[in-house]
Amino acid sequence: MSYLEYTVKTVPSGIRKLLFLNWPLALLLTAVASVGFLMLYSVAGGSFTPWAEPQMKRFALGVVTMVLVGMVPIWFWRNMAGVAYLAALALLLFVEFFGTVGMGAQRWIDLGFMRLQPSELAKITLVMLLAAYYDWLPLKKVSHPIWVALPVAMILLPTFLVLKQPDLGTALLLLIAGGGMMFLAGVHWGYFAAVIAMGVGAVSAVFQSRGTDWQLLKDYQFRRIDTFLDPSSDPLGAGYHITQSKIALGSGGWGGRGFMQGTQSRLNFLPEKHTDFIFTTLAEEFGFLGAFSLLLLYTLIIVFCISSALSNKDRFSSLLTLGIALTFFLFFAVNMSMVMGLAPVVGVPLPLVSYGGSAMLVLLAAFGLVQSAHIHRPR
Repeated sequence: MSYLEYTVKTVPSGIRKLLFLNWPLALLLTAVASVGFLMLYSVAGGSFTPWAEPQMKRFALGVVTMVLVGMVPIWFWRNMAGVAYLAALALLLFVEFFGTVGMGAQRWIDLGFMRLQPSELAKITLVMLLAAYYDWLPLKKVSHPIWVALPVAMILLPTFLVLKQPDLGTALLLLIAGGGMMFLAGVHWGYFAAVIAMGVGAVSAVFQSRGTDWQLLKDYQFRRIDTFLDPSSDPLGAGYHITQSKIALGSGGWGGRGFMQGTQSRLNFLPEKHTDFIFTTLAEEFGFLGAFSLLLLYTLIIVFCISSALSNKDRFSSLLTLGIALTFFLFFAVNMSMVMGLAPVVGVPLPLVSYGGSAMLVLLAAFGLVQSAHIHRPR
C-alpha cells in the first residue's frame, strides 16, 4: 500500500468523500457560473443588483447542495427515484390549480423568498426514475413492447402536465431527454424510427390544425414558429426578439465590443437580456472568442460526465450520469440555437448563466447526483 492510499484510508469518511469529489467538474461549473455573474453585472449597467448578487448567493447555496447530495450514497438516490418522481408530479398538479402566473403561463409556485418551477424538478426526477427502472430491468427485456410502454408512460405524464402550463420548450426537453435515456439503456432503434415517423405526422397535424376548432398550439406558439421561419415578416412584433438577437451576435465580431460596451443590451434593444438572451450579450461584448470559450466550458463538463459514467461499473450510476449530461447538453444547445435563429424561441434558459433561482439550484442538485455516482462508484 502506497503512502497516499494509506493516508486516504486513515482520514475520516466525510473528508475522504471530499477527496474523491470530481473536482475538475466542480471547478468547471464554477467557471461557467462566474461567466454568468460577469454578464449579469454587465447587463445591470455595472451593478451587482438586481441580478448578479442574488445569483451569486443562489450559486453558493447550490454548491452546498451539490456537495451534500454528493456525500449521500448513490444507492439511496436509486431507492428515492420513484418518490422524487411522484413528488415532482404532485408539484406539477399543484401548479395546475394554485400556481403563480407570469408572462401568460402558470408555471411557478411562490415560496416567498423565491419562485419554484416544478418543471425543472421534473427534468431531473424523470432521469432518476428511468435510470432506476433500467437498472432494475434485465437487459433481455429492455426492448420488449410491454417493458417499453411503461417508461413511455413515465415520460408522457409529466410532459402532458408541463404542456398544459403551457411550456412547450420544457415539454420538448422532457420528451427528448426521456427518449435519450431509453436509447442509452439499449432500446431497439426500431422504436425510435417509429417515433420519428409519428413526429413528422404530428408536425403536419399541428400546421393543419391552425385556425381550426381543434388547434393544437396556442396562437403565440404559432407566432414563434412563423418568426423562426421568417423573422423579417414581423420585425417589430413577434420577430423583434430574434432580429435584435442576430444584430447583437453579428456586431460582436471576433473579439467583441468590450466588457459593458454592448449597444444592444446597454440601450435595451435586446429583450430578456438577463435570462433567455444572455448569450447574445456575451457574444456582443466578447465576440466569437468569448462565445466559443463558454461553449468549450460546457463541452468539457459533458466530457467529464461521460468519462465518469464510462468508468462506473454500476448501471444506475452510469445511466444517471449520462442522463444528466444529456439534459445539460439539451439546455445549452437549445438556448444557443434559439438565440441564433436555428430553433424557435421556446424560453429555455442558458444553464448556470441566465438569471434564475430554481433552475440553478435544481441543476446543481443534479450535478450532486453525478458527484454521488462518482464518489461511491465501485473501486
